[in-house]
Amino acid sequence: MSGMVKLHGYFRSSASFRVRIGLNLKGIEYEGAFYHLRKGEHRTAEFLTLNPQGLLPALEIDGLVLTQSMAILEYLEETRPQPSLLPNHPAERARVRALAQLIASDIHPIDNLRVLHYLRQDLGQPEDQVRAWYNHWIAKGFSALEQLLDQGPPGRFSHGDTPGLADVLLLPQVVNSQNFALDMTPYPKISAIAQACLELSAFESAMPRNQPDAE
Repeated sequence: MSGMVKLHGYFRSSASFRVRIGLNLKGIEYEGAFYHLRKGEHRTAEFLTLNPQGLLPALEIDGLVLTQSMAILEYLEETRPQPSLLPNHPAERARVRALAQLIASDIHPIDNLRVLHYLRQDLGQPEDQVRAWYNHWIAKGFSALEQLLDQGPPGRFSHGDTPGLADVLLLPQVVNSQNFALDMTPYPKISAIAQACLELSAFESAMPRNQPDAE
């Protein structure tokens, strides 16, 4: 498999952030196309031909256009299995997927930009209430995640000493939480894993601040 790989994303998009990390961990070179979410650039007719849902990211790879960050990461794992984002044993793979889905399905969707915009603009909620909403749901998710991480195998990352799919999801959510000043004191395991991730170039180079469209 070869040819152009293009990631359509936005530096602050946590879903785009996940895919950047996954591409980096897999050693896949790519070029970026950038869409400013707050300016609505993802709603242009040109982008909607790539992704009719009008959401980021979209990945052009192997002659395909892939959407939804979890589906993209699973595709990368299936087509480029080394280095692996998942452990070998089925039960361990299920555990890692569950950790990732806790973030992707249960925390992120109710705290993303569309939801916050609706709270602010359509429902007229003041900023302190928007912040309270955001931190309430992340805190609930992180409380469960912290316990699940404590129950897993020892190591620097979410499942042992090798970074994997759960870590690809974890770091972007931690960065988002910092943007809303969530108190991370109750989550020492999550904080330690995020720090371990940032010691690896695959994660650090994917950080929002290091993207060409960063503001």
